[in-house]
Amino acid sequence: MHDVPSDHSLTHWEILDCDPGKGQPQALQRGGAGWIAATAPGDTYLALHQAGRLPHPYADGGEAQCAWVRDREWWWRTSFETAAVGAGERLQLCFEGLDTYATIWLDGVEIARSDNMFVPVTIDMKAHARADGVHVLLLRFDPPALRVADREPPSWPIASEATRASKRALHRKAQYGWGWDWGPDLPTVGIWRPVTLRRRTQAALEDLRFSTLAIAPSAMVEIETSIAVFDASQPGELTLRLLAPSGACVASERKPVAADGRGVITTRFGIADPQLWWTPELGEAPLYRVDASLRVGANVVDRKTLDVGLRTIELDTSADPDEPGCDYFRFILNGVPIFCRGMNWIPASAFIGAVEPADYERSLRAAADANMNMVRVWGGGVYEPDAFYRICDRLGLLVWQDFMFACSPYPDDDPHFTASVQHEVEEQVRRLRNHPSLALWCGNNEGQVLHQFVNLRTGGDAPYPGDRLFESLIPAVLQRLDPETPYRPGSPYGKPVHNSMRAGDVHNWTVWHGAPPIPDDKPVGAFGVTPEGVAYMRYSEDRARFVSEFGIQASPDRATLEAWSGEGLTLDSDRFLDRIKDHPKDKVNAMLVTTTGLPTTLDQYIGYTQLVQAEGLKFGIEHYRRRKPHCAGTLIWQHNDSWPGISWSLVDYEGRPKPAWHYVRRAYAPLLASFRQRDDGSVELWLSNDFNRPVTVKARLRLMSLQGQSLWHEDLAGTAAANSSAIVWSAPAARLGTGNDRVLLVRSDDFHGNELLFAPFRELALPARAPAFEVRCLDDGALDITLSASCYQHFVQLRLAAAKASLSDNCFAMHAGEQRRVIARADRPLSADELAVDCFNLREQSQ
Repeated sequence: MHDVPSDHSLTHWEILDCDPGKGQPQALQRGGAGWIAATAPGDTYLALHQAGRLPHPYADGGEAQCAWVRDREWWWRTSFETAAVGAGERLQLCFEGLDTYATIWLDGVEIARSDNMFVPVTIDMKAHARADGVHVLLLRFDPPALRVADREPPSWPIASEATRASKRALHRKAQYGWGWDWGPDLPTVGIWRPVTLRRRTQAALEDLRFSTLAIAPSAMVEIETSIAVFDASQPGELTLRLLAPSGACVASERKPVAADGRGVITTRFGIADPQLWWTPELGEAPLYRVDASLRVGANVVDRKTLDVGLRTIELDTSADPDEPGCDYFRFILNGVPIFCRGMNWIPASAFIGAVEPADYERSLRAAADANMNMVRVWGGGVYEPDAFYRICDRLGLLVWQDFMFACSPYPDDDPHFTASVQHEVEEQVRRLRNHPSLALWCGNNEGQVLHQFVNLRTGGDAPYPGDRLFESLIPAVLQRLDPETPYRPGSPYGKPVHNSMRAGDVHNWTVWHGAPPIPDDKPVGAFGVTPEGVAYMRYSEDRARFVSEFGIQASPDRATLEAWSGEGLTLDSDRFLDRIKDHPKDKVNAMLVTTTGLPTTLDQYIGYTQLVQAEGLKFGIEHYRRRKPHCAGTLIWQHNDSWPGISWSLVDYEGRPKPAWHYVRRAYAPLLASFRQRDDGSVELWLSNDFNRPVTVKARLRLMSLQGQSLWHEDLAGTAAANSSAIVWSAPAARLGTGNDRVLLVRSDDFHGNELLFAPFRELALPARAPAFEVRCLDDGALDITLSASCYQHFVQLRLAAAKASLSDNCFAMHAGEQRRVIARADRPLSADELAVDCFNLREQSQ
């Protein structure tokens, strides 16, 4: 029996730039002077930097110095050898992603064109391959502006000049590349996904589709196998095996394959005692494996495998009986309603072709470690590579998948554009539909709601340019290719207006942008970046069904800023301000002035913005989780960064968690205890339980002075019902008192502790003392740190010099007499003198 022929990847390339229209393929295919080395997948900017032709685009001034790249014509060149294609063979040249306007020559002959970076290009090499020499492959990438110079996209009067100039809505290209309020203006160009030669003999497995039809009392699954036969001399045989997570075969079947043409073979398997795929709070995420092999005679001519999960997913939008006039928006996994604790994912770099699988592993692991169970792949970025979704499958992270459209009207009346979109949607749905992590397809980000906002401002009633895509084209493709996965035309998308709190999902930008209250009908009021308008306590106004965006901006660690901008940064320096893409650049001051006070130094800015981001997200998450089941999910904007800037991220570009990551990890724990202070000064303690089982808890409540005096304590015992949120304790205002000198705490071995302060941070009567600490060096190079508090200490932060250090806990509060143990690890042995301990008690006096 012969093995399946292996694929050959074309990874080594060279690149050259020319004036647009000046490059001649017949001359350029010979190579010569001026070419520089590049890899595929890869990035043109980074290749230029490595060759010494560009500063690093992320360095100070680098973005501006790279602006010329987008206006050049870029040529990519490589060579390869291949045998001629024999009778009964097929050889394909497969480009998984070309960014974006590409013309392809082979040995001086044009063989293909592409104008959509999200659509693979597959070329039949039968007429081109030969055995007597080396082939030269040449690609030309045209400047995007040149390709749309004579066209005008649909536009809104609120569109920025930058958006108008880029005409980004006309390009099927990652929208964020022209800049966003968190990232640079660096539109990419080149080969951003692998290039592969694939040779097959006699027949090939074109596609596999896996569906879970039922999970109880036993599971029933269906596998569709698409086969292409290109040698009709003899019939074949398809063998399908379904392997359990242990590797044992639980079902198998052999079916004949006709020796003519193309076909689809459908197979169903029943599985007794199925191991269901769950999110982490509900169970494990076991993966079965589909093994499909295609035999012709004695030879296995092709083989494919899929890692799959046995699970069902639904989106419940039925009426909420306890909130009349409102609908649910909740995901039902294997029949269990879940609360989605998650985040929004943006591309992991401005140079997406250079991101490695290890980068995805590290970042998605950080999400899982923060007790998340959902990732929203945002529509202004890219459809992520297979590795991304495989990691989500393994970690039990559900994926809300936007199609790649964001914040714009689109030319849905252009036949070429809509045909390209249909091709894109078909390719991406086929690629991603088998992942058990896939929970939702979503048409676009913020298109419908912004168009509705424009109509309300102008008094118009024009339909949204894009409706044909999101209301007709995409749903029709999904009905044909993936009818099991829920679909929403946009985000936010609801009724009676988009972004209403009565139905659908909500983007809550009342906080940060100072937006008017989220409407049930028409928006009222004006935007106002004032202390009152942006206060994070406004999250308590929100009665949303599902909050798919909300966030607060904060600085990354000083080490991240200095790695790219050097030392000597000041708050008014251009080097610092260039790291802020949101406008106005001092918007955060409205949030800080009443909470921490305004910063006067870089260290204050870093500390104050990080504290407010952490506390604000905690406040919002706790509010939303107390509203369960009426609110069924929160997705923080945003998890990661695409460059080293100041943004809403929880983890900065260098992989350093901001303090908010630690706060979110505790607030997203499946069992959460949170305080709610009512308008009359009374306080409630709630338990929010996302486990699908009741949990018995014991806890102690304390009211203490910030100096450390215990005013009273009370023990609490009770049960948190399965999948619920409820009050377990309350106290009137008279029992708590008021002022800036006290704190209410709850501590337990069953959940993370929590606290409630009764004054803004800047007004707290905090003793200027940090916790004492002892450090023990462990045999594996880690540090075992024990902290002891002599008074109430807020925002206790441990810092280590090691760039890749991780801490089992950080950025927490401690009360007098309390001890806390933290384990610190890094990619090298740590020493005790690298550790520093800080807290908000030691803040410098601010304005």
